Amino acid sequence: MMSRAALPVPWLRLGRIERYVLVQQARSLGIALGVIAALIMLIDFVEISRGVGSDVDLSGVRILGLMLLKSPQVIIQLLPFVFLFGTLAAFVGLNRRSELIAMRAAGVSAWRFVLPAAGAALIFGVVTVAALGPLAASADGLFQRERARLSGSAAGAEASPTVWIREGDDTRQMVIRAERQDRSSARLLDVTFFIYTNDAEGMRTFSERIDADTASLSNGSWRLVNAVGAEIGQRAVRYATLDLPSSLADEEAFERFARPQATSFWSLPAQIDRVEAAGFSSTAYRLRLQQLLATPLMFAAMSILAAAFSLRLMRLGDLARMSVAAVVLGFGFFFVNQAASAFGSAEVIPPWLAAWLPPLLTALAAFTLLFYTEDG
Repeated sequence: MMSRAALPVPWLRLGRIERYVLVQQARSLGIALGVIAALIMLIDFVEISRGVGSDVDLSGVRILGLMLLKSPQVIIQLLPFVFLFGTLAAFVGLNRRSELIAMRAAGVSAWRFVLPAAGAALIFGVVTVAALGPLAASADGLFQRERARLSGSAAGAEASPTVWIREGDDTRQMVIRAERQDRSSARLLDVTFFIYTNDAEGMRTFSERIDADTASLSNGSWRLVNAVGAEIGQRAVRYATLDLPSSLADEEAFERFARPQATSFWSLPAQIDRVEAAGFSSTAYRLRLQQLLATPLMFAAMSILAAAFSLRLMRLGDLARMSVAAVVLGFGFFFVNQAASAFGSAEVIPPWLAAWLPPLLTALAAFTLLFYTEDG
């Protein structure tokens, strides 16, 4: 007699029908991904050739390499549409061949082939956030640095943007402004330090300004050369060299904080701590972290939404109208996502709400339509 623990769990196993539907979905997702990726890469190729290519003489192979660094990040951002269009195409194809009708006539519940498709999308979302996203973020960071290097070499050192750095702790804050930066010698040129002190109540007061020809960061301190410093109400004092303690790592003097979209999932918690320690707002990074956590739910919700519209086709018989409705609704949720991101970035609503509200609305709409179609 079999023990209770040894009994099989049917809903954890995939039958022939589920496997067949998943194969059809994977094939349609591959086609949708290929079409969207081709369009994005074509647009990026033209944009890079007109942008960076107009400043520097680049070969077609070099532009292609830059495109391959830039495009994956954009493709990943559009993956919800890949699942919407791919799943819709898969189920519409099954419906056109009357395979869905045959499954339903045989007494197969729609949940048997919709939920495995949503589960596959959920798993792919986890893989995207944990592995594909960090790779795309690294590639985008390489593209941004390479574009800055090419643009900087074309415009010359005098046209390089002004560098602003902020650092400090609970007792002191420093705002650093440099006219130029010299990466070859790891120095900031024509630099000014604005030093603020914090009192016991947390009030910040300006205390000193120091101007120097150069500043270099090494072993936890700034080394200033040919510096002139003046405290409030005091005469200016000249220094041949002056050392100021710093909480920055050596490379951070020349690295701006990475954009939230160019920061990988695994690096976001540390980046949030760094941004907050420097005295800046971390709202954009917190929003990005929550959006990445909500990505698997968004993929699954888009798959269920597309499948639910396809199931209604065999009863309503209006293929074109329902397909267009699914696409329009998908784009509607995309604009809701953009609006929620804007509200979250502006701190009108909390970042977690801005990130989770669009996929939750999508999932609720998809399940509502599916319940109505299956049981209504």
